[in-house]
Amino acid sequence: MRPAQAVINLAALKHNYLLAKQLTQAKALAVVKADAYGHGSIRCAQALHEADGFAVAFLEEALVLRAAGVTQPILLLEGFFVKDELALIAEYDLWTAVHSAWQLEAINQAQLSRPIQCWLKMDSGMHRMGFAPEEYKKAWQALNASPNVSNIVLMTHLSQADEVEQPRTKEQLITFNAARAGLNSAVSMRNSPGILAWPELPSDWVRPGIMLYGCSPFEEPQAPANALIPVMTLASQIIGVRELAAGEPVGYGARYITPSSTRVGIVAMGYADGYPRQVDSGTPVAVCGQLTKIIGRVSMDMLAVDITTIAEATLGSPVELWGKQVSAEVIARAANTISYQLFCNLKRVPRYYLE
Repeated sequence: MRPAQAVINLAALKHNYLLAKQLTQAKALAVVKADAYGHGSIRCAQALHEADGFAVAFLEEALVLRAAGVTQPILLLEGFFVKDELALIAEYDLWTAVHSAWQLEAINQAQLSRPIQCWLKMDSGMHRMGFAPEEYKKAWQALNASPNVSNIVLMTHLSQADEVEQPRTKEQLITFNAARAGLNSAVSMRNSPGILAWPELPSDWVRPGIMLYGCSPFEEPQAPANALIPVMTLASQIIGVRELAAGEPVGYGARYITPSSTRVGIVAMGYADGYPRQVDSGTPVAVCGQLTKIIGRVSMDMLAVDITTIAEATLGSPVELWGKQVSAEVIARAANTISYQLFCNLKRVPRYYLE
């Protein structure tokens, strides 16, 4: 069996969820959209069986969890796309974001088996989805008057909370507070960077996403983020060893030339598994628990590492591509992307779960 695998530490997942609650003293929706950022939404939701609720992107993701026996509240962050979905939202007791006037009309006109909870989204400055500040009170009044609505939560999304020196988050807070003045509803404003770095933001409900999986959303160190524990270890083994003299090329395009006699380990991991092809030689990797580097281009199914100084490295030696020793954030920066994308891009690699 090919040794490439993603090992998911569910105890670390629970730790990170509880950290979000401890930092905020709020209820927390664990964000498990995109198959829990590549970690497996069903197993992650089952592990978080005491969570206050979950958030997914759309209806189909929620139905997967309901079919697996998840009974906690589930919020559809993108809301519904056509009015016919409202019947299923009511049937499966889901919560939905409401971000557009046509959705208000659809809710008012629907014949539902039960009233639904709505999270009224405001565009406080990200300019993606949501009601404009001047439209927000009127939208709330429409939902509040509807017999099809059981409860309303006021929500907005932060666009630059991961950049703590930027003024945008404070500007969004001012805009959001002004628009919701006098509206008697719970509030949800804090995503992962909001939880970790912005204690002044109001939130009866918080929405931990990337922090749930043990990754910091910040470029620079932030003290609360130091308590996060990586949930995923992308691992494999050495499947081949080569002894090369100085001046020999390694990999496609001969982009790496050995500077001296070099012992090369070939690892069963490539860009078809989701490991980024963009990384250059020198990107860190751990072999037998010791840090070394990738050399040459990442291939579809394999990559090469320098094991010259790791005498015990041989066929079958363990390799960590990212995890506790090699952070996913470091690999993401080497690939000019973010850890979110690394996790979501994983494919073909079986997941194994540690309780």
